[in-house]
Amino acid sequence: LEGRTAIITGATRGIGKALALRLADLGVNVTVTGKTVDDSDKEMEGTIHKTAEAVEERGAEALPVQHDVRDEDNCKEVVDETVDKWGGLDILINNAGAIQLTDVENTPPNRYDLLMEVNARGTYVMSHYALPHLRDNEWGHILTASPPISTDRTPGRTAYGLSKVGMTFIAQSLAGEVEDEPIGVNAFWPLTA
Repeated sequence: LEGRTAIITGATRGIGKALALRLADLGVNVTVTGKTVDDSDKEMEGTIHKTAEAVEERGAEALPVQHDVRDEDNCKEVVDETVDKWGGLDILINNAGAIQLTDVENTPPNRYDLLMEVNARGTYVMSHYALPHLRDNEWGHILTASPPISTDRTPGRTAYGLSKVGMTFIAQSLAGEVEDEPIGVNAFWPLTA
């Protein structure tokens, strides 16, 4: 993977940051995206700049970009900035996510919309803009942090479960669209890794 380039959505903390650091250890240049750019939110540690610094401390190059996956223009800009900086794109990791583990009665419709916009739609839009560049290098990979499609139901977290299964459905459908091409598309469930 040395010298490859990756975009990781939602890389300010948690799984996204861990993925950024692991890829940096392997010599991958990383575009670190997320909404958090400063330490003003004391409840949630981490910023795109701190993750980018940690990537660079491990010897890889980093590009921190503030990013809201709900904003289509911003999604395109992230891909364009990455390609402009490194001349291409090899890996897209759809990791950004919204979470609310509540039942239908306690999940207002606007929160349902947020979960669908960030999780399922964000995955779709980022994949849409990344795909032409992944095809160009004849090696590209898309990884999506989502559960197995065989998930039966998610009582007590209906909206969240649907949005995450939507991510998997996008990944599996996209994998079928590119099955005769040298592009890999996978959904992975990080909580069981």
